[in-house]
Parts: sequence; structure tokens; C-alpha cells
Amino acid sequence: MTKAQQVYEQIEALVASGLTKAEAFRQLAEELGTSAKSLQGAYYTHSRKANGGSPRKARKRETTPADALEGAKALLEEAIESIDSEIEQAKERADEAKAEYEAMKASAAERKQAIAAKIKALDS
Repeated sequence: MTKAQQVYEQIEALVASGLTKAEAFRQLAEELGTSAKSLQGAYYTHSRKANGGSPRKARKRETTPADALEGAKALLEEAIESIDSEIEQAKERADEAKAEYEAMKASAAERKQAIAAKIKALDS
């Protein structure tokens, strides 16, 4: 168990006993001989991780012309790949449609005969 998880569980237990979070942080800080701020950091780090949160990403301060050109180039290259993918998918759909057509054409006479036999049976 990590220190952050231990702090989280101890704070949660104190809150469950009726203390506010602020009181729980102060009490635990006194018991452990550390600052409440460091406990808060540990508590919220574990809380984010336990709740599926992701770590914070570094923020980019500015976009340079070179960055903008690289981004545009990457986007255009993705568009080219997307067109190739669209063509491949269209070919697959066309092949499937052709196979369905061939199967239906091959079985048409047999299906028609079966239906005609049933009509004849109904007429008798």
C-alpha cells in the first residue's frame, strides 16, 4: 500500500467518524508530525488515481510557426491516409455486394421453382 493510499484511507476514516476534511487533515498531520499540506497532496493524488483521473499534462505556452506547419503537414498526411482507407473500404463493400449478387443470381431459379411449387399446391 502506498503512502498516498494510507493517507487517503486514514482521512476517509476520520471524515466517516464525523470530522470535516480540514479537521481530519489537521489531526492526522499532528499524529504523524507532518504538515497538513503534504497530506492533502498525498490524499488528492491518490483520489485522482483511484477515480480514474489522468495525470496533469504540461501546458504548451505558445505555438510557433514551425509547430503550426508541422501540425498542418501531419493533418494533411492523415487526410491522404484516410482517402486510401476510404477506397479500400469501398472496394470491400463492392466485393461483398458482387458476391451477394452472384449468390442471389445462382439461387434465383431454384427459389422461383420452390415458390411456384407451393403456389401449385395451394391451387389444388
